[in-house]
Amino acid sequence: MIISLTSIKLKGPFSFFLFSLRAMRVGQQLQTTPCKAFRKRGIWTTHYTMTLWNSEQEMADFVRSPAHREAMKGSASLAMEIRLHTYEGTWLPDWPEAIGLLEQGKVLRYG
Repeated sequence: MIISLTSIKLKGPFSFFLFSLRAMRVGQQLQTTPCKAFRKRGIWTTHYTMTLWNSEQEMADFVRSPAHREAMKGSASLAMEIRLHTYEGTWLPDWPEAIGLLEQGKVLRYG
């Protein structure tokens, strides 16, 4: 199985409102997928997600879904930084472990 971890640091507290709207749409899209497990956590300017998938293909299909694609197109206007870490595993980690793993992940920084 594939575990995907993400974090986003918003440019400021006012970005939270548009981010929340986009995240709600992505969450609705996620409910229509074969995602095995999902967790989210965050407040104001820092947010985290974890998902568990049967395969990389299922995860890739979700990444290309309309709501997720739209959210990613607008991420540069909202985010200072996005971190991604994907690996094979059988269940989602606890939050301290997930946050530590994200330190090893791919980093996208926006000006």
